[in-house]
Amino acid sequence: MPTVLDLFGLKFIIFTADHQPPHCHVKSVNGGAAKFEIKDKVRLIESTLKPKELKLAEYVLEENLENIQEVWEKYHGKM
Repeated sequence: MPTVLDLFGLKFIIFTADHQPPHCHVKSVNGGAAKFEIKDKVRLIESTLKPKELKLAEYVLEENLENIQEVWEKYHGKM
């Protein structure tokens, strides 16, 4: 499970043996987690993150979407 980014107390993870749709897991040092679809744009699937963490996670994903999509494709093929 490669950690793609580790910023601001949030880890952005792509699981190597995961399923469609393309998505990224986010884990907080505070114990919360979220899952975002990353196919065409960033879309929240589920979350237990605090509101500020959620907003930050979404922003980081949007700013790094191309890189995160490349990691997904490395392990799972074309989107």
